Amino acid sequence: MTDKIYLAAAFLLGCCIFSFLNVVIYRLPKKMDFVTGRSACPFCGHALGAPDMVPVLGWVFLGGKCRYCKAGISVRYPLVELAGGIAAVLCSYHFGINPRAIIAFLFLCVLTVVSFVDMDTMEIPFSLVIAAALMGVLSVLFFPEISFVERVIGIFCVSVPLYLLTVAVPGAFGGGDIKLMAACGIFLGWKLNLLALFLGVMGGGIYGFWLLAAKRKKRTDHFAFGPFLCLGMAAALFWGEKILDWYLGFF
Repeated sequence: MTDKIYLAAAFLLGCCIFSFLNVVIYRLPKKMDFVTGRSACPFCGHALGAPDMVPVLGWVFLGGKCRYCKAGISVRYPLVELAGGIAAVLCSYHFGINPRAIIAFLFLCVLTVVSFVDMDTMEIPFSLVIAAALMGVLSVLFFPEISFVERVIGIFCVSVPLYLLTVAVPGAFGGGDIKLMAACGIFLGWKLNLLALFLGVMGGGIYGFWLLAAKRKKRTDHFAFGPFLCLGMAAALFWGEKILDWYLGFF
């Protein structure tokens, strides 16, 4: 019963934190202050009250519309908040109620902001790369099973090949993608970082094939690849060791 209470509390806290991340995702590319200042409707500019900002349920109760101007509010906002609750529960369940879960959750917070900012702008701000690197440095204290050498190799094992590929084939990957994989290599180590790249490339490849098949993109068009790399890193964080053990079991 106690564990269920902890997980319920983690879910609610995760939803609230990711509600704040919605603000960061919106304001960071616009170079707006996301720490101070009240949230406001992006259409009419009216300051939002507490009932308007209740995670997930606020959007449902308002029918997906602004209380003041009745403009439609994207379903992405409650989905991000819901993802925060799920991420918090996963971290708590997988790592236990301890600092490891907190560091893992903060890492997922950075990956979430990276994903949506990249989707919106096709860019990954360097400040987010620094944030990912800081999470990696903090993880040294709480994930001792990943050695210092593994972390150093993790910085270069993905970023250098991606850089060389981009030099050979201009536009193959963005500079932000390369820097992000270097920064996250500190957190994941080389094995999980390579797995994250593989999963990201697979996911991005399937999505790209779908875009071509649906004629939504041409072969020369680009799409944000950061979200797929981030999904690959999130999957590697939770299930990477099991995936590697399963794969190596064939040999």
